[in-house]
Amino acid sequence: MPLRDKLLAVAVICLWALNMIVIKLGVAELPPMLTTALRFTLVSALLVPFTCLSRRQLPGVLLVSVTFGTIHFGLLFAALEHAEAGTSAVVIQLGAPIATLLACLWLHEPLGLVRLAGLVISVAGIVILAAGPTLPPPLSLVLLVVSASGWAVTNLIVKQMPGIRPMTMMGWSSLFSVPQLLLASWIFEADRWGMVATAGWNGWFSVLYSAVGSSIIAYGIWYWLLQRHSINAVVPYSMLNPLLTVLFGIVLIGDDPSPVKIIGALVMVVGVALILRKPTTTLPDTA
Repeated sequence: MPLRDKLLAVAVICLWALNMIVIKLGVAELPPMLTTALRFTLVSALLVPFTCLSRRQLPGVLLVSVTFGTIHFGLLFAALEHAEAGTSAVVIQLGAPIATLLACLWLHEPLGLVRLAGLVISVAGIVILAAGPTLPPPLSLVLLVVSASGWAVTNLIVKQMPGIRPMTMMGWSSLFSVPQLLLASWIFEADRWGMVATAGWNGWFSVLYSAVGSSIIAYGIWYWLLQRHSINAVVPYSMLNPLLTVLFGIVLIGDDPSPVKIIGALVMVVGVALILRKPTTTLPDTA
């Protein structure tokens, strides 16, 4: 890739890494599920009027609204209320090994020895984090793992969907996510809806930034890069996400600069990087 496109890729990762910090600050002033609903309300308002969804695409988009909008983002926002942003960004990387396993089981894609090693190393990274002081509390950890699983399942759904423009997918799945998230918020957070009246700059900026900066601008640039360059040239930049989130968390909001967290993050990144490589030697079929 030319230098300009490399810088754009790094800029996108910075936007996503900062998004974790912004969400962490935002859910201190607004209920997390309600924050997610407000985010997707803004995304859909900005994109749906300019996109068109066909009947053939509707079932897949509805599924994505559940797995990506409600499960992935809704639970991520909820987990960040009681978990560090940097550590959460590392745990969310489990989505890559989960997606790989699901692709092997569901789509019968080959695993390969390199990817198998990546899976083992990724799990080792989580074990290292568990030995440190920044591992999220049990409920937040479960929410993060389920959130990562929602992202993994979304990848499989999108892979099997008929062709759809990224902004169409983003806009309409966001629209369909809103009532789901409002219902979840009403069930679990109704007693906190009064926070909307007292929310400050951090709360409302988190809604604006996550909708415009992280969703529309960052994903728009990312998809533009994927259209111009090979996946192998673009996707490896995403490995910077957890490391940058850990760094931003330490510098901007005073997260614990634990050596164990840094080591765990690096191990996770190595594992996920191996998973993203194309398989060369496949494992024997035991079926």
